[in-house]
Amino acid sequence: MELLDITIALLTLITLEVVLGIDNIIFISILADRLPVDQRDRLRKLGIGLAMVMRLLLLTVLSWIMKLDTDLFNIAGQGVSGKELILLLGGVFLLYKATRELGHMTEEDVAGPATTNASTFGSLLLQVLLLDLVFSIDSIITAVGMVSELWLMYVAVIVTVIIMLFASKPIAAFISAHPSFKVLALSFLMVIGVALVAEGAGYPIPKGFIYSSMAFAFFVEVMQLRLLRKKGA
Repeated sequence: MELLDITIALLTLITLEVVLGIDNIIFISILADRLPVDQRDRLRKLGIGLAMVMRLLLLTVLSWIMKLDTDLFNIAGQGVSGKELILLLGGVFLLYKATRELGHMTEEDVAGPATTNASTFGSLLLQVLLLDLVFSIDSIITAVGMVSELWLMYVAVIVTVIIMLFASKPIAAFISAHPSFKVLALSFLMVIGVALVAEGAGYPIPKGFIYSSMAFAFFVEVMQLRLLRKKGA
């Protein structure tokens, strides 16, 4: 590949990986809110760092990853591959977690401060690892579809994770400081969960539709926040 082609491919891949990584950041940030303040930053950094390690490890077994597209068994005449099974389970888990977090927020609004037992660091880290695996497999398969050079994928993963590390804290602080945006973020996770389930069931939803809808909803929420600030001024 020529230098210009390499640069364009790398920048495109990094951009796509960052967009896909935002889901990871949101999930980790919301889980981190269930920890004491002094442990939240540690969970975010560890979760994102483990995501990088997992993606790099998956790249080393790329041939095995590509075999995940092979059908493992059939249900009602429709083949189910390893990738589809992982996406299906990951989507169900994401829907469960997002719904449960919305439930916690509703209970806190009605009953005041939360009275549930604090989540342990280890249990939350395990949940982060499970979603890291799902997002990582989706990310690697997407990367393989865009470029054929393995070293470009390694570079894109490392650069993306560095960007995520710097972006995670301000994103987490913003979500934590604005409850309406936390609800919006959880709604985004539910949409991603539905998309993963649909893809796992063999009916993929174009990612362009998903992210454009999410971007529009975010824009509307920002406009509403600015309007409320003007009224309160």
